[in-house]
Amino acid sequence: MQALNDFLLLIDSYIGSHIWFVLLLLGTGIFFTIYLKFPQIRFFKYAIRIVQGKFDKEDDEGDTSHFQALTTALSGTVGTGNIAGVAFAVHLGGPAALFWMLVTAMFGMTTKFVEVTLSHKYREKAQDGSIAGGPMYFMRKRLNISTKSGKTIKTGYWIAGIFAIATILSSFGTGSLPQINSISNSLFSTFGIPHMVTGLVLAILLAFVIIGGIKRIAKVTSRLVPAMALIYFIGAMAVILFNYENIWPSIQSVVGDIFTGSSATGGFLGATIAFAFNRGVNRGLFSNEAGQGSAPIAHAAAKAHEPVSEGLVALLEPFIDTIIICTLTGFVLLSSGVWSEKIDNRFQLADLQVLNTNEVSDQTDEGKMTLSDHISGEESLPLFSGQIGVKDGKISSPVTMIHARSLAEDVKVKKGNTLYNGQLNVSNGNIVIKDEHQSLIERIKSQFTQSGNNQIIIEGKSLIHSAPLTAVAFTKSWFGQFGQYIVSIGLLLFAFSTAISWSYYGDRAVTYLWGSKYVIWYHFVYVIGFFVASFVDTTIIWTLSGITIALMTIPNLFGLLFLHKEMKSDVKRFWKEYKQRFPEEKNVPQD
Repeated sequence: MQALNDFLLLIDSYIGSHIWFVLLLLGTGIFFTIYLKFPQIRFFKYAIRIVQGKFDKEDDEGDTSHFQALTTALSGTVGTGNIAGVAFAVHLGGPAALFWMLVTAMFGMTTKFVEVTLSHKYREKAQDGSIAGGPMYFMRKRLNISTKSGKTIKTGYWIAGIFAIATILSSFGTGSLPQINSISNSLFSTFGIPHMVTGLVLAILLAFVIIGGIKRIAKVTSRLVPAMALIYFIGAMAVILFNYENIWPSIQSVVGDIFTGSSATGGFLGATIAFAFNRGVNRGLFSNEAGQGSAPIAHAAAKAHEPVSEGLVALLEPFIDTIIICTLTGFVLLSSGVWSEKIDNRFQLADLQVLNTNEVSDQTDEGKMTLSDHISGEESLPLFSGQIGVKDGKISSPVTMIHARSLAEDVKVKKGNTLYNGQLNVSNGNIVIKDEHQSLIERIKSQFTQSGNNQIIIEGKSLIHSAPLTAVAFTKSWFGQFGQYIVSIGLLLFAFSTAISWSYYGDRAVTYLWGSKYVIWYHFVYVIGFFVASFVDTTIIWTLSGITIALMTIPNLFGLLFLHKEMKSDVKRFWKEYKQRFPEEKNVPQD
């Protein structure tokens, strides 16, 4: 499992986690923000009016309303990125990562406006009569190259095909796998519900919803999104106000660390400026998906006669998703202080590393710097290979364990519920446990029988990340331990609705590539993958999601930049029509 994660990390290091990808993403948003004269500010109030139906016509064609398209797209973005993704970004990059998430969202509002407008403009009717749209349609029609001899090179077909395939992969890497994994981990840590039981129940519910198509999906999400946002808002504000004395220090840490990087504090070993920037932008994209090209697929189904109007509706998504909800999560983590605290937890092997020394410490500045350099890859400490002894659950060999980018303490090894005596095999710093190589059938059996009691478990105190970190933070309020239930319920609703929306994105990509008749097979694989992901390693799923996001985003961003002039002329034409329909309004934008 560790070898697979290392391979995926290698791939991701050249695309989604590389600085060129981050610069392309932010650069596109900055370019369109300047080119279209800050539409996220000038057009904001009109976006709200259009959601309310002000610009609608009775004969507008589509499958959903503006509000339903907005909530469907939001349900695809408001998910683990808001609860687990923010926690993961702060865990990796410190408070400064939150600032870069917000910057990404600000420029992402413009990117979302552009991609939705162009995708809605070139939407089509599918074989079954439903509306089909998304970046692959404008790519196919508008990204071909004309030569001087008058011939047309159909590059758009290839680019659209790559995007559609990436969308299918991303529906698993973004919409299905990390969502159910976060849900099952949260419900297991809070209620003790076996991961596979959660996966099985929700997979059945998922199948019932997605079989009904976009109309049933829109109906479900339009009710889920407002409810889950309200629940989460109440819980988050309870934590922030309970720890009111930490609000200003939290703001100072976010702003103060922007150009210095986050220094070591508590169990957190520090993060460089570049790392905080990279992780903040990367998680910001995972949160609101601006530039990824996913939301345009949902918005393409909206009833609208003018594509720019739907683009304006989409402009609200990063604001709601990241600037509001992710900021709430970030200040919950910072004001509660849990982001830098070592907490008792069960170690995940993909987050665990064994050093061939027991002479490093995080109690001194020198020791923290040494460990930080090792974790960041600047300098390497010796990794252990061989066997380490375990007596009455305690490590007897002279080694040090690093878990979740922190020095592990009070490490205990159990076999089921009893303290372990024996040895653990270690290869190049990675603990190798036979249970990790169980077949799928053996894993399913162990979840429902007593054979799971023989599993080797490593526990101790370390930093934690993702959904479990947010769950702990929510207990630091007047709600006490009940706060973790808010996270579990919120995550259940958030992530499940995300999985629903992404199933639609994937089936539109399948429709584009092979036709409507193959959608049923895609749904079958999607539901099975959803179930399996409920009990596989979290870290590997996050790594996979980063790769699939990049594979979608890159061709989409190039397509948007190629059509920048067309976008500007469409915006100008829209405001001209708007002014004709509502002559009584003053100060209507001209372009």
